[in-house]
Amino acid sequence: MNGIDVDFDFRKDSKCGDPDTDSQKLYDTHKFLWNKMLPCGKFFDLKIIRDNYGRLLIKNNLCDNLSSDRMCPHFDGKYNGKFDGWLSDFEREELKHKVRTIGGHIIFPAQKINGFTINQARGVSRKICDRFDLTLECIRRFYQSEQSPLYDTLMRYKDFFDLFINFSGYVDFFLFQYFIDEKEQIKFSLPFDNFNRTPLPLTVDEYKQYKTHTIDLMNSRNKRILESL
Repeated sequence: MNGIDVDFDFRKDSKCGDPDTDSQKLYDTHKFLWNKMLPCGKFFDLKIIRDNYGRLLIKNNLCDNLSSDRMCPHFDGKYNGKFDGWLSDFEREELKHKVRTIGGHIIFPAQKINGFTINQARGVSRKICDRFDLTLECIRRFYQSEQSPLYDTLMRYKDFFDLFINFSGYVDFFLFQYFIDEKEQIKFSLPFDNFNRTPLPLTVDEYKQYKTHTIDLMNSRNKRILESL
């Protein structure tokens, strides 16, 4: 690759509607960004492959195959239409676009190990509802050996997280510096009370707050990605 278009919407490169499944451009971008030295001192050597079903995956030299994952949900069209009409058409599409730029994607292990993958577990958990800020809080706690709704799932993929040594290593490698504060605490998109409240917006104002914060994070990470090049 000669460069990265951080404003490119990978939905445009997907035939099935899910770029994490079949966008060659998305996977090439992941390879371009993360094919580098890890905090553990080993080099991450990545190759793009297809499984028997035609799904794209990232083969590497240090752990099981990896897959792309959209980090932040937009909630539109989900939960029996609960959020229909809460955002204008422009606001809704703006959010959908931003979460499908490269700043809105991460890679996780793709192989199931005695249960859900990380991607699946954070999607089905009623305490996470696919939100990445809450997922990142679980990862932060994992490195501190603290319990969270995803602790058991993350533990099954300990070999993957060991590549980054600690939470700082994970954040720095994947360019999540804008997702945390100076004390390495997560900047949550909605009020956080130790996973007790619903992860979903409770009001229109909260949904708009979530949208604004998520778009700001995507823009900041996209900027960080460009700076890293």
